[in-house]
Amino acid sequence: MSAMKSSGRFFTIGLVTAWYSSNIGVLLLNKYLLSNYGFKYPIFLTMCHMTACSLLSYIAIAWMKMVPMQTIRSRVQFMKISALSLIFCASVVSGNISLKYLPVSFNQAIGATTPFFTAVFAYLITFKREAWLTYFTLVPVVTGVVIASGGEPSFHLFGFIMCVGATAARALKSVVQGILLSSEGEKLNSMNLLLYMAPIAVVLLLPATLFMEENVVGITLALARDDIRIIWLLLFNSALAYFVNLTNFLVTKHTSALTLQVLGNAKGAVAVVISILIFRNPVSVTGMLGYSLTVLGVILYSEAKKRSK
Repeated sequence: MSAMKSSGRFFTIGLVTAWYSSNIGVLLLNKYLLSNYGFKYPIFLTMCHMTACSLLSYIAIAWMKMVPMQTIRSRVQFMKISALSLIFCASVVSGNISLKYLPVSFNQAIGATTPFFTAVFAYLITFKREAWLTYFTLVPVVTGVVIASGGEPSFHLFGFIMCVGATAARALKSVVQGILLSSEGEKLNSMNLLLYMAPIAVVLLLPATLFMEENVVGITLALARDDIRIIWLLLFNSALAYFVNLTNFLVTKHTSALTLQVLGNAKGAVAVVISILIFRNPVSVTGMLGYSLTVLGVILYSEAKKRSK
């Protein structure tokens, strides 16, 4: 029994390590490609991610049978998934655009405000009210980002707007997903949802990248002739984007909701520290205090939500 417990613990630790590595890895690699390497095509990069998610999701579900395949049962359900995919695209593209202009540390500080936008959208769309204490915990979440913005040496207004837009779209997706796929007949696990959302995202992103990032394929091939690393970086980055979703699903399955919340809050802080060490972007005491206040607010919000249930 003790051997089984020990192997189970090592399996969970391995999963969490893979989850952290893929999440932080794809974030840092996106930053490197879009900012440091000079690959200025965030829509095409997102389309590469979605293409990899489409192919690898099909392999994982149809061939490897990692989870049972769930089918789309109606045209209405397909339209709902398409709407979610559109919001998902907006979130990922905006987030990638923001990485062109903002350091990862500040990007993560803004991203930590997701609970604020979730509470706002839940109230506006479903009229769902939380306890006053829950709303009160959102004050440090927002105040922290305001302080961090004022103390951010690399502040860029357009990048900031894109990052706020990405965070808001991420929150909107979670609220809309809860409404659209709430009936038992339409519920999909995250692996199956990705299987259907990713190809729709590719279809949505293809005309956008052709129109807004003219001749991106030709430019990428020209870059590859000078430096073949760009192809390997894009392939690895795209595969990593899928593993973010896969490891997130597996960690959710093998740990408790509380463990996931704690790990999620810590993950942002780890990403900030690693990004500062790698990219050497300047940080201020004010900025770090602001980010710390936001993280504290998120922890208090999680605790207040748990107690109000």
